[in-house]
Amino acid sequence: MNVSSFLSRAGSVARTSTVLRAGFSDRDIRNAVAAGAVRRLRHGVIALPGAAPDLVAAVLGNGLLTCAPGASHRGLWLLHQSEAVHLLCRHAGPPNAVVHRGSLVPHGTVEPVASVTDILIHGLRCLPQLEAAVMLESAVRQGVTTLPYLRLRLPGNRNGSARKVLDHVDGTADSPIEVVARLLFRAEGIHTETQVDLPGIGIVDFLLEGFLIVEIDGASHLEPRQVKKDRSRNNASTLNGYAVLRYGYADVVYNPEKVVAEVWQVLLGRVIR
Repeated sequence: MNVSSFLSRAGSVARTSTVLRAGFSDRDIRNAVAAGAVRRLRHGVIALPGAAPDLVAAVLGNGLLTCAPGASHRGLWLLHQSEAVHLLCRHAGPPNAVVHRGSLVPHGTVEPVASVTDILIHGLRCLPQLEAAVMLESAVRQGVTTLPYLRLRLPGNRNGSARKVLDHVDGTADSPIEVVARLLFRAEGIHTETQVDLPGIGIVDFLLEGFLIVEIDGASHLEPRQVKKDRSRNNASTLNGYAVLRYGYADVVYNPEKVVAEVWQVLLGRVIR
């Protein structure tokens, strides 16, 4: 392995002290810089050309990416990408970063990215409830954490808001938008079941009040084979006495009022009859 390969594993940027501890010499680093394979960003920091800007900011800021930016690098869902750099720092961080304090679990990698536990704790304290729920849902679904584990690490009144997010997560969603829809329906007081296997129909995204099926369609639902399958499921749902509504990402995220109004129209229409 050469210096460039090591930097690729380290997230494209690293302190020279980290590279030296990995077994490389000062000459190895100088040769890589001279060959143009590696750039020296400042004394003590080197990077690959085109290194990820947020990872560069983390190393230059003597911190680790955490919260939403860290979640992105750890493969967790985000509803929106963060415009700000969030860093876990022991000391004062750079002025243009959101600085988080306190680490429960060492990050354990050469990448300047905090551990999943720290990322989740910081995100639960920092992000809006919906954004935090989406991030946490994916972590629970992937099996990289559990709700009881996090609840024990969020004690006291100051973590009350963070603990409330845990109540909205169950690890059943197949996508971030399903988390948004679930919270939307439950906030309306609608009895909401997720990933329900209905005889003769299959698994549906949501079953509201026991009779309204709501499906959240991604891009794959525009493919001809999937369109045919969805049409067959819709027909089977109607023949079995269920009502069906289907929505896409833009509906749920950008026009939730319309979604809620249509859901209530169907629910109240069935009750009135």
